[in-house]
Amino acid sequence: MNITILYWVLVLVMLVGIVGAVVPGIPGSSLILGAILVWGFVRGFDVIGWALGTTLVILLLSVGVDFLAMHLGAQRAGASKWGQFGAIIGLVLGFLGLLPAFLVAGPLIGILVGPIVGAFIGEFLYRRNLPLEERAKTSFKASVGILVGSLVGNLIQGLLAIAAVVVFIATTWSTVG
Repeated sequence: MNITILYWVLVLVMLVGIVGAVVPGIPGSSLILGAILVWGFVRGFDVIGWALGTTLVILLLSVGVDFLAMHLGAQRAGASKWGQFGAIIGLVLGFLGLLPAFLVAGPLIGILVGPIVGAFIGEFLYRRNLPLEERAKTSFKASVGILVGSLVGNLIQGLLAIAAVVVFIATTWSTVG
């Protein structure tokens, strides 16, 4: 395979990784990291030093950003630890629970809906001393806070993924020809 074609195929894989950093259910930073490693095997790891280091940091930041954004969104909405824990359980159960039923769409739907439902249930159980209507309102507010936090986290992950691809292209472009 021509080295230039391989380079652009890897950049295309990285673009899918950028989309995956924003859209749940699609691999994100791990695709970018994998493409950089392939280029390192082909052209030498001395060529990808900055890109690899940047992407590893971004991969670690992405994981932290996701949880931190969800936590801060939940906190701003007044969610308790029960609501936050429910969101995490909902995420896992949503992903795994819908996987067999809808092979492609199931995990994506589960990742989107699971945390909202989980946060609502967790918060609803925690606020059992409140009247039913207020309990439902508080639980809904916590669910929305967690959703907004997750969306903000995904956008930040997308920006971090773009930064990784830009660093890769900037540091490796001269090695293509």
